[in-house]
Amino acid sequence: MKRQLEDEVSAHYHKAGLLDAIVNGLTASGADPDAPTLEELAPVDEFHTAGRAATLMALDMAPEITGIHVLDAGCGIGGTARYLAKEKGCQVTGIDLTASFIEIATALSERTGLAEACDFHTGSVLDMPFENNSFAGAVSFHVAMNIADRSRFYSELARVLKPRAHLCVFDVMKGPEEGLEYPVPWAETEVSSFLKTPRETSGLLELAGFEVVRLESLRDFAIEFFQKAFAKAAQQDGPAPLGLHLLTGANTAAKFQNYATGLDNGQIDPTVLVATRN
Repeated sequence: MKRQLEDEVSAHYHKAGLLDAIVNGLTASGADPDAPTLEELAPVDEFHTAGRAATLMALDMAPEITGIHVLDAGCGIGGTARYLAKEKGCQVTGIDLTASFIEIATALSERTGLAEACDFHTGSVLDMPFENNSFAGAVSFHVAMNIADRSRFYSELARVLKPRAHLCVFDVMKGPEEGLEYPVPWAETEVSSFLKTPRETSGLLELAGFEVVRLESLRDFAIEFFQKAFAKAAQQDGPAPLGLHLLTGANTAAKFQNYATGLDNGQIDPTVLVATRN
């Protein structure tokens, strides 16, 4: 069952020709595709609610994740890892189920001159190929929504982190209301979507050996972000050359509309949670 679900999740995220699409988008945007800056890559580089803006907010809540060896659990194409390397002086090890994401993460890190600071692995966050106490900190942004065995995930994070290491989680969590419509950016149907409330998430982390030290909803921020994004899109003639639509495919509009509606209706709650390993 675990393998079948992970195969389905990986297939959901894989997009054939994605690196070429990113390179073409960079070129069309006026950037040098062989040496893009993190700012030029930002529109496509961080596949989570509000992208780079939310990355900054989340990491500001965990200032201890600076200048250390960090695990990025569910790293996607590596945007957060590259930000941590360049702006926070971290050595980053990323892991993700989707093999094509790891290939792209590696390629983009080479093109941005961050290959020595970022190391990426294809694999499951439920069975990570790392020794106990390997990392001084960890981040996991928009990953747990696809994980049914949340206890195992958090136990694995606790295993590979050093004592008192900080973990920064940013996930779409379950809101107080029912009825979320699919597809959404992380799942085509509810079969591969496993949302927990912030309270449930905190409890599972504590059972796994963490102490939750901060929890903050970004729902209001996300609602405003989507309002501005939809208004900007309405004024444009088609999608921008570079954006998350390259990652979300042909039904991008439906995915983000359902997400925004879920926010408005209180069905989802994008939340940042910071914890320390006991």
